[in-house]
This record gives sequence, structure tokens and C-alpha cells, in this order.
Amino acid sequence: MANEIQKLYFYLRKKHGRPSGQWKLWCSRKKTRTGREEIVIGAILTQNTNWRNVEKAILNLKRNNACSLNKILKLGKNKISSLQEMIRPAGFFNSKANYLVEVSNFFAGHGGLAKLMKSNLPVLREQLLAQKGIGPETADSILNYALDKEVFVIDKYTQRIALAKKLTRKLEYERLQKFFIERIKNDFRLYQDFHALIVIENKFSKQRNAKSKS
Repeated sequence: MANEIQKLYFYLRKKHGRPSGQWKLWCSRKKTRTGREEIVIGAILTQNTNWRNVEKAILNLKRNNACSLNKILKLGKNKISSLQEMIRPAGFFNSKANYLVEVSNFFAGHGGLAKLMKSNLPVLREQLLAQKGIGPETADSILNYALDKEVFVIDKYTQRIALAKKLTRKLEYERLQKFFIERIKNDFRLYQDFHALIVIENKFSKQRNAKSKS
């Protein structure tokens, strides 16, 4: 018999289908190296801003042939101001440029994406959290969506739906993450889809509420 978390997943999947929009890449089962690197970059840029601003910044990087960890690392050594200007739409561009350079250096220093995908999850998570500008949500987004690791991302949307559906009052990051993981299959693909659908549902509800008030 399905528990409350499983029921929530089935409900969201029936309501919204497969994740679309931004999530089409993030939840793709056949990601390229370029796609995975774009997810890493997006996970940094999305801090404290909305996705539309991130899209503008990523588009700027692509137009300048700089939407890769290797290109960002080179810009960090020679033209950090150019990188800052490209990602300006995402806000906090000076700090985020430094964070991007640091995470790019981390990936380069550890053998790149392919090698890190084979790394031990707890060790890799601790290594990511040690990087400047990377907290639990960003680290887990990179681990789950870019590196296909079995870790469930917790964010304000997950906390909000947990409260709204009266699932639990344990909203602290690690406790809520454990709450979800203990109740669903340990599968990075399921984790990707489920988290994406939670975000989509929250945004759908926000738009619906805005319309009802207008």
C-alpha cells in the first residue's frame, strides 16, 4: 500500500506528466557532458533568483561559447570581468562568478564529470559542500541532476508542500530529506522527477492563486 509520499508523487505525475520546461534537460535520461555541465552552472546561478534570470545568463554564456566548466575556468584565470558581465542577469554576479570558477576548478581537479559520477556519494557530497558558495541545496542539485546520484533535493518548495499536505513538521534540511528518502524507492531518476514536479506544482499553485485574486 502506497504511503503518503508515494501518493503525492503519483498525484503530481498524473496532474503534470513528465517534467517539462527547464526540467526537460535536468530530468533527461540521456544527458550529454555539455548538458550535465549546464546543470552544474545552472545550480550555481539559480541561487537567490528566479529561473528566467538564470536562462538569460546561460544564454549569454552560450552566445559567447562559454557555457562549459573548462571555458569558465579559463575565464576565471584571464577574464573574470567578462564572466561577471555574462551572468549579470542572474544577480550577485561578482560572487557567482567566483563560485563558478571554484566549482569548475573542483571538477577539473577531480578528473571531470565522468570520474566524479563514479565517486562515493557521502565523500563527494562533503567535498562539494567544502567549496565556497555551495550549500546543501546546491550540492544536492548537482549530485542528483548532473551526476545521477541518489540524493533528494530539499528546497523551499519541498518544505512548502510538506506543510501544505500536512506530511511532516520536520522541515530542517537533513530531517526532511531523510523523511522523503525513507518513503520512496532509492532511484536518482525518481528523485529527479519528484523534486521537479514539486517545484512545478508550487509554481502552478502560485499562478492559480494570483489569478483568483485578480
